[in-house]
Amino acid sequence: MNLKLNNPHQFVVALVEDDRLLRQEVETHLQANGFIVYSAASASELNDSLISESIDIFVLDMNLPGESGLSLSKRIRQSLPNAGIVIMTANANLHDRIAGYSHGGADVYLTKPVSPVELVLVLQGLGKRVKKLLTENAWTLKIQDRVLVTPDGVNKLRLTSREKTLLIALVNAKGNILDSGSLSDLFTSEDVDDIMSKHALEEMIARLRKKIKAVTPADTEPAIKSVWGKGYQLCLKLEISN
Repeated sequence: MNLKLNNPHQFVVALVEDDRLLRQEVETHLQANGFIVYSAASASELNDSLISESIDIFVLDMNLPGESGLSLSKRIRQSLPNAGIVIMTANANLHDRIAGYSHGGADVYLTKPVSPVELVLVLQGLGKRVKKLLTENAWTLKIQDRVLVTPDGVNKLRLTSREKTLLIALVNAKGNILDSGSLSDLFTSEDVDDIMSKHALEEMIARLRKKIKAVTPADTEPAIKSVWGKGYQLCLKLEISN
């Protein structure tokens, strides 16, 4: 697997394959073609190590130890409807392919052995579709102007310097989640004698939520939610621009 194709976009792939040698070979090939790859040997390993990663595409073997690839695919589709899902398996019969699409919600069903070139092209195509879906209905944070723009472009919310810093930190955090201590530490460098307390952080987040809530539908979930035992999570689709 040494053919390298041009990949102008960088996509994040979760590879779930219990065959260690094949998993390593596919992972190396995808990385050589510009993909960021997280690999796992089973559904449980995926859940344990990758649950908070921002995955664009899942590549799943059908016959996994424990939970099957079909069941895992179905769960992923339910929780991440915009993610790309590729089932890669030796099961080539029509019944299995239909199950992969209809029950597992897969986008593509590839039969092993899979051409390395075909796999890269499939993942690049899916990745572009996923990125397009993720940017639709996204808010825009304009850094220089400290303005948060609604997806329709109608409303522009003026942010404080701290609110801007908070949103940038959450956008770049793993799973868009940061603990309270890390968030408070963001502001200590502004004035070492003015360390933000947990209460002050809660008040700032509450004000930002209220500001955003004023221009969103009543049934919309909070822009920033508390995650028990972890901290705060950004729940907006947010793009950053100058």
